[in-house]
Amino acid sequence: MGAHDAARRPQVGAGHLNDRVARVVVDEPALEKPFDYLVPEHLGDQVRVGTLVRVPLHGRRVGGWVRELDVEPPARVALKPIAKVTGWGPAPELFDLAEWAARRWAGRLPHFLRTASPPAAVHGLPPAEVVTDVPVGPVDPLMGEALRRERSLLRLPPSADAYPLVLAAAALGPTLVVAPAHATAQLLASRLRRAGVPVALLPREWARAAAGARVVIGARAAAWAPVPDLAAVIVLDEHEEVHQEEASPTWNARDVAAERARRAGVPCVLTSPSPSLEALAWGELLAPDRSTERAAWPIVDVVDRAREDPLRTDLYSPKLVDLVRSGKRVVCVLNRKGRARLLACGSCGDLARCDRCGLTVAMDDDVLQCRACAATRPAVCLSCGSSKLKVRRLGTTRAREDLERLAGVPVGEVTGDTDALPDASVLVGTEAVLRRVDQADAVAFLDLDAELLAPRYRAAEQTMALVARAARLVGGKAGGGRLLLQTRLPRHEVVLAALHGDPARVAAAEAARREPLGWPPYTAMAHVSGAPAAEYVAALQGVQVMGPADGAWLVRAPDHEVLAHALAAVPRPPGRLRVAVDPLRL
Repeated sequence: MGAHDAARRPQVGAGHLNDRVARVVVDEPALEKPFDYLVPEHLGDQVRVGTLVRVPLHGRRVGGWVRELDVEPPARVALKPIAKVTGWGPAPELFDLAEWAARRWAGRLPHFLRTASPPAAVHGLPPAEVVTDVPVGPVDPLMGEALRRERSLLRLPPSADAYPLVLAAAALGPTLVVAPAHATAQLLASRLRRAGVPVALLPREWARAAAGARVVIGARAAAWAPVPDLAAVIVLDEHEEVHQEEASPTWNARDVAAERARRAGVPCVLTSPSPSLEALAWGELLAPDRSTERAAWPIVDVVDRAREDPLRTDLYSPKLVDLVRSGKRVVCVLNRKGRARLLACGSCGDLARCDRCGLTVAMDDDVLQCRACAATRPAVCLSCGSSKLKVRRLGTTRAREDLERLAGVPVGEVTGDTDALPDASVLVGTEAVLRRVDQADAVAFLDLDAELLAPRYRAAEQTMALVARAARLVGGKAGGGRLLLQTRLPRHEVVLAALHGDPARVAAAEAARREPLGWPPYTAMAHVSGAPAAEYVAALQGVQVMGPADGAWLVRAPDHEVLAHALAAVPRPPGRLRVAVDPLRL
């Protein structure tokens, strides 16, 4: 810090010329610059770069992180001492990475330092586990090639096993693995430990990771885990949206891990059965030969409903009925909760709407409820008073009831709110069911068009991700696993990609759509909302501002460097402002 910042530092207390001075980033988002503090002699052996400390600030104690040690003390300023050492904190190299991330996603530095810190105070590290040899078995040539390159995108079919890749990376040295879910990380960690590989599973084993585990593995936040002497980075299922933080700043673990590998000069491998356009733009694609990839996808049955009357068609085609009656474990996906999500009057044909705000209402527990304003009313038509309401778009609860009648066996319902997985051979649920179930004989998408035609620019890519996740549950063709896709768009690239085991079809179609329209990854984009958003976007320079729409603006730039510079150049006005860089759902 320069001398012009000295007035902002604590100025009570006394120090000596030979006292050590630490520069501390305080855990106060409104204070962007660090402050200098004396290191008391009795704490000297506990304070290092990254240490979590408590320091006095404006009459109270706040948390913070030691950014630098032995800095030049400011002239004519009496510094206060550090009050307390809380424990170990982020690795020193993660400070620069956190500063990069704060700029990249228009966030605050303390947010990323908190993510990189242990979940509970760590006062000491366990002994480092010595590794003499990693038992690497036969490695697929494609995986070996990926680890020899600086950056690579490995298209692994849904039924492929990433374990040999992780084991081969561990043979190179300490490896960071970012998984899409904690359950995936836990399973991989168990397999590695059985093979004799020292593993730290985040977040619980943060201290073991800092001590020097051979493999550090976890979900999104593991991208910030301590990994001394990092040798390789692997991100599993890079296309999964769970890698991106929904709250602002909307950072993505894939991008953080890739940047971390670049800074360390080590190989970075992204894996995916259906790579995102962002990943395809990042690194060179490595894919198995067509026959191998096709065999690793399941059998796909496409139910073409294009010629059926949309007002008379239900969700239960003859193929679906045969499937649920087969006695096999069948998972049915319908991304709508409740009994009915769209209803129309059986007498006059009017849609059932809210009498308060005018939006469509859904039926739950035999009453109509508005999803926007939460108003409820009896199940009668506002136009003619008829109680004969017909379902035009049903939800998972009604689908469960119908499937139970069709199958003649108990059917379970699974949504994001479900606590325990039902003990039933047939399940119906939202996409959450694909994360809760480990294995199935068949997966049926009851209304694939609801995903394909969703009003989102990434709809095709997101639908392909759901199909790939379903394919992983049922396995490849050799095991007899099946996917059933009910659609009015049998020639859609997602349907054809699943049918032929060729996800490249989706990537090609998506690129052809997005590039002329200037959608990511061909541009960098931010979604700005909140009370002071109008004032904020009005001051932006060098970027395209679109809006407002529903009280929000889109900010677009040629690349992330230009976008980050423009967003950082404008001071944030008072009030709740949300800046979501790389928005997933537009």
